[in-house]
Amino acid sequence: MRTMTVAAARRTALAAQGFADPRPSGEPTRRHLNRVLDRVQLLQLDSVNVAVRAHYMPLFSRLGAYSSSLVDSAAWSHSARSPRLLVEYWAHEASLVPVEDWPLFRWRMRDYESRTGQYWKVAKANLPLQDDVLAAVNELGPVGAGTLEAELDRKRPKASGGWWDRSEVKIACEYLFAIGELTTGSRTGFQRLYDLPERVLPPEVHGGPEVSTEDAVRELIDRSAIALGVATESDLRDYYRIKPKFAAPAFDDLVDAGRLEPVTVPGWRSRTYRHVDARTPRKITGRALLCPFDPLIWERPRTERLFDFHYRIEIYVPEPKRVYGYYVFPFLLDGELVARVDLKADRAAGVLRVPGAFAEPGVDTGRVGVELAEELRLMADWLGLDGVVVGEKGDLAGPLAAVVPAQARLATP
Repeated sequence: MRTMTVAAARRTALAAQGFADPRPSGEPTRRHLNRVLDRVQLLQLDSVNVAVRAHYMPLFSRLGAYSSSLVDSAAWSHSARSPRLLVEYWAHEASLVPVEDWPLFRWRMRDYESRTGQYWKVAKANLPLQDDVLAAVNELGPVGAGTLEAELDRKRPKASGGWWDRSEVKIACEYLFAIGELTTGSRTGFQRLYDLPERVLPPEVHGGPEVSTEDAVRELIDRSAIALGVATESDLRDYYRIKPKFAAPAFDDLVDAGRLEPVTVPGWRSRTYRHVDARTPRKITGRALLCPFDPLIWERPRTERLFDFHYRIEIYVPEPKRVYGYYVFPFLLDGELVARVDLKADRAAGVLRVPGAFAEPGVDTGRVGVELAEELRLMADWLGLDGVVVGEKGDLAGPLAAVVPAQARLATP
């Protein structure tokens, strides 16, 4: 069995995620979007908008400044000249996945339909409401849950407990979304507008042949391995949140098929595999800011194994107890995670605020400050902000502030 050093595994993982590819020299196009999607396989959605929505940031990290309409048109509109590339479903949490991958999640839709927990009992208890919702979406879609509630003349009664006290119409919508009877036709802001899958997906996808659970899970594990390069079984399952009972047979099948190669990485205690198409560059260069939901780092134990970088999101931690900040972005430089910055897009003031900046032990803070300042300036420009404002928290704040353009240092947040 081949042994890979942690450094080689790290370079392999970075290459798999697209960080060995140079950023485009010109305006990124749909071709560049496709290149990133071929690497990462999916984009996680998240409602937090303190800096930038999670599904936009991974492309900026890999491509640099691009028009957000590239993602919007790929995910929530379609035409003869520009067909829809992405559709929403539960993959790694709520995610945008390639349209052609929709059949690979039908097993999950069946699994959701078979569940018997409290939320699912509430969802299944009112079948006439589900029929009414589907009929209304058929007539009105794409349409939001609030409009559906008004259309169905309901007074927004709340279900008791769980799922954020959603209304029964919203619960019906989300249940129908989970079992594949509804999907997202479009979005207004971040509000999901429901539509029927047959109006969103091409006929060959929506009406295509059924894929067995075994074949679908095996294909998803293979996609996980493409995205991760080298990974443990837990890493590979986590990418699409696949439970062990579904995933167990897939690993042996993929090894037998020559798609996965068992390897050993010192310090990694679980069974580990390298994808047959993974490459291990001699070095990784370049820089990138990574949002908390970037697929390179979203599984925190893997991030620690690869980068010796302990990372936790502190959104739900009371402010006095936060170590680094509310919405912290790790900073990748030449293949290492060298710093982290708390970021906030202050749109009213027109600036990208950096309340805190922290260097990892042993890094050259002077160089890191210069590189980070340039990446922050690029991000501010991309977000349509006028400059960067550095606060005082953290050991990197001083070196960073020293190289941020003077006209950007407007005030301390």
